[in-house]
Amino acid sequence: MSSLDSGLPELTMPQMLRQQASQIPGRIAIRQKDFGIWRPYTWLEYWQRACHVGMGLNALGVSPGGRVGVLSENRIEWVLSQLGAGTIAAVTVGLYPTSPAAETAYVLDHADVEVVVCEDQEQLEKVLERRHELPSLRHIVLIETKGLGSYSSEERELISTFTELEAAGSQAYAKAAAVIDDALENQTLSDVGLMIYTSGSTGKPKGAMITYGNMRGVAPGIMDRLGLDGSDAHLSYLPLCHVAEQMLTTFVPIYSGAQVNFGESIRTVQEDLREVAPTLFLGVPRIWEKLHASITIKMQEAHPWVQGCYRRAMRACAPFADKSASQRTLSEKLIYAFWYWLILRALLNFIGLRRARVALTGAAPIPTDIVTYFRTMGLPLVEVYGLTESTGMILGQHRDRYVAGTVGEPILGVEYRLGEHDELLVRGDMVFAGYYKDPDQTRAVLLDGWLKTGDVVAQENRMLRIVDRLKDIMITAGGKNLTPSEIENKVKASAYVKECIVIAEGRKYVSALIQIEFDTVSKWAESKGIAFTHFRSLAEHPDVRDLVQEAVDAANAQLAQVSHIRRFHLLTKELDHDDGEVTATMKVRRASVYKGYADQIEALYT
Repeated sequence: MSSLDSGLPELTMPQMLRQQASQIPGRIAIRQKDFGIWRPYTWLEYWQRACHVGMGLNALGVSPGGRVGVLSENRIEWVLSQLGAGTIAAVTVGLYPTSPAAETAYVLDHADVEVVVCEDQEQLEKVLERRHELPSLRHIVLIETKGLGSYSSEERELISTFTELEAAGSQAYAKAAAVIDDALENQTLSDVGLMIYTSGSTGKPKGAMITYGNMRGVAPGIMDRLGLDGSDAHLSYLPLCHVAEQMLTTFVPIYSGAQVNFGESIRTVQEDLREVAPTLFLGVPRIWEKLHASITIKMQEAHPWVQGCYRRAMRACAPFADKSASQRTLSEKLIYAFWYWLILRALLNFIGLRRARVALTGAAPIPTDIVTYFRTMGLPLVEVYGLTESTGMILGQHRDRYVAGTVGEPILGVEYRLGEHDELLVRGDMVFAGYYKDPDQTRAVLLDGWLKTGDVVAQENRMLRIVDRLKDIMITAGGKNLTPSEIENKVKASAYVKECIVIAEGRKYVSALIQIEFDTVSKWAESKGIAFTHFRSLAEHPDVRDLVQEAVDAANAQLAQVSHIRRFHLLTKELDHDDGEVTATMKVRRASVYKGYADQIEALYT
């Protein structure tokens, strides 16, 4: 079925925001936490402020089709900049606030950004440091003004505050609202509204052009598969320059009327989750691994009686982890209810997800054991799949038809087929318009309307399972094909392992570089009386190596003989974005890691 038959109005996101402000003006659209207090904003306020920001950008010279960059953590000013730019037919370009100055400058220059909205002085400094490399940049808007007085008059002329931008826009809107009316009258679903830069795990980031038709095309399928509607509440914390967060902070809420919450900062997510108690939650695998580790630590510190109850609860509920609450038998419901009130409710409260009707994991492979762990606790965690180029989620598990190890079935509006080497190809309104200023790369991934995802899949009882990235599949010296993500995820299921990077291409056997999870391993070391001073001293301790060996042995027991990790090297520092070892989304840059640890890798084969 085409997404154009979904029942959603054929409106762009800015047009839909205007309609929500007209139909449900007093309902809460956004809440933002500042200095410990949650401040609500209605749909009418959301629309009015977006218009003011749009007119402020227009006054700075941003024209239809012009680029507006946003360099900030998630907050209301981020989406106001995005929707404000949309009201004047400009295009928003998101940037990772964790990116170093050189990477930030590359995106700003490549995207031809004219105005960039910076969160604070730290982000502002990155832009000013590379100002000479940005010929298109004409103005900077600063959200938090601390430190603004320290700049020269020449620099100050380049900078406005967000408050000033909004105030100027409010005055301009009162005099010339027709500017926005005209822009929205002429706006179509084929217009590009957002540019999302890929994380660049194999090269320079590419600017994926996302149209309003793509956003509208993906929203109904997500809402249908996950059972989302206007009653839902979401905590926005993953980077908004990533498509995964965009789909749950802007695409779906603006069409459904759901509520979005912005916490104090990325550092207060755990506390904010407890206060918001969202009905849906999206976590990349790293988040779920961290939550798993935090519960492990909490249990290590708990009274022995509590530890015993926890172990018995997990054993008792494990047999029906694959079932949704409605699918359980009466006896299973009674068993779960008993352990829920005794211990599991407290653990779900601890991670802030007791009210979640659905929880998602996506953006990268996740160990099946981690998904099973949270489902055993009663959290309805499902795995979903999507790409930047597909405008987010296009495959997803059903809440009431969960099949472990798969990513479910295509959502509404998605057609799929298998290409050469069983590569997944998809087609639908959500397939992006192409890469900005890169027709060769666009032609490489778009074939007669079909998007080549680069992922190898297998079909299992109508469900799809992601085997691995086509480019990552390895062939050993003996000619055996291996999927490194399967091996790595088995090892990463351990609460003591943060990263596992497999080496096998052209080799006689499988080896790996392994990074410990510092928080859980340090707690374990303390409980054993093991002395250490920093990450390196902990990773180099013989007992820690034995602990990791146990995790490797447990993984090997679940793998075919040819996939067994025969030797491994423990990394003595955390993989770092600034060193080019991981992307801004913490995906491992294999080629960079292999090059940086070439000596250690060779030692594994001598």
